[in-house]
Amino acid sequence: MFDIVKAWYQNKFSDPHSVTLLLMLITSVAILYFFGPFVVPVLIALVIAYLLDWPVTRLQRFVPNRALATTLVIFLFLGLCLAMLLGIVPVLWQQTSNLFQESPHMIEQGKAFLLHLPQDYPALISAEQVKTLVASVESKVIELGQMIVSVSLTSLKDAVAWLIYLILVPLLVFFMLKDKVMLTRGIESLIPKERRLISQVWSEMDHQIMNYIRGKVFEIVIVGSASFVAFSVMDLRYAALLGALVGLSVLIPFVGAALVTIPVAAVAMFQFGIEAQFWTVIIVYGVIQTLDGNVLVPLLFSEAIDLNPVYIIVAVLFFGGLWGFWGVFFAIPLASLVKALVNAWSTQHHDENGAIEKGTK
Repeated sequence: MFDIVKAWYQNKFSDPHSVTLLLMLITSVAILYFFGPFVVPVLIALVIAYLLDWPVTRLQRFVPNRALATTLVIFLFLGLCLAMLLGIVPVLWQQTSNLFQESPHMIEQGKAFLLHLPQDYPALISAEQVKTLVASVESKVIELGQMIVSVSLTSLKDAVAWLIYLILVPLLVFFMLKDKVMLTRGIESLIPKERRLISQVWSEMDHQIMNYIRGKVFEIVIVGSASFVAFSVMDLRYAALLGALVGLSVLIPFVGAALVTIPVAAVAMFQFGIEAQFWTVIIVYGVIQTLDGNVLVPLLFSEAIDLNPVYIIVAVLFFGGLWGFWGVFFAIPLASLVKALVNAWSTQHHDENGAIEKGTK
């Protein structure tokens, strides 16, 4: 067993470039794991900087320097965020408040519906099963309410921190975009000279990460807007709130769509009952999810997603467990990074074997 491990180590890490790549990877993971909460503003700034780098680069062709292009793009981005904050957030807040106020009535309607099931379908479900189910649902609702209250209190404590983030993040984004070349050179100066594999992995990931972040933003906007329009046309209550939830659900591959189905189906059922309109809402929602998965995602992420769904789900579970929201958001790029690392070490191994065989000949 020891000989096998030794042989594997010699094959993969006998080259200084491989060791440098491994040390760089371990250092990055350790920083994120132990100091994750402290680098959240930097992560947010990096995401926004990746998103805005493309328009800054394009605008730079028409303005004298990168600083001016960065300033114009930052002001445009902040203006869009402010317009969204003033135009969309109040509507979502109002609908969320109304939903919480009506939730006790909805719960009572749900209990009445469940209690009538044994009468309508006595061969499928018994009264005892319904009582057990109702008790379980009520306990879960109480737990959810307690969790929401605790999260709200925690959020109040973190309000000052978020206010600081609102100042620091735009500044970080500005300087990341304006001084991109200088910052890149500074990072390169800290990395050992044996960095051929690091450069190989970075060149493979850089374009993918930028496409992924930009594509994910477009996907949220398109899916959320389409859902809002569809729900509004069908006169579904809380259309804006449900549309926003459907849009944000794309952040969690596969799992998000399944989770958001619950509030969409619940609101439709309490509003329309088990009638034709309810099934129309479910069918339209299913069509939107199908078009997203089979048309929109391949168009937006043709280069960024080249992974089996099993690997994506495992990545969501693993990285989400490590880093929470950001682990889920970057699950696909991180899985692609793991794939790029494996490819880099495999390529290194094949190159060494090819060089040895060529030298032997």
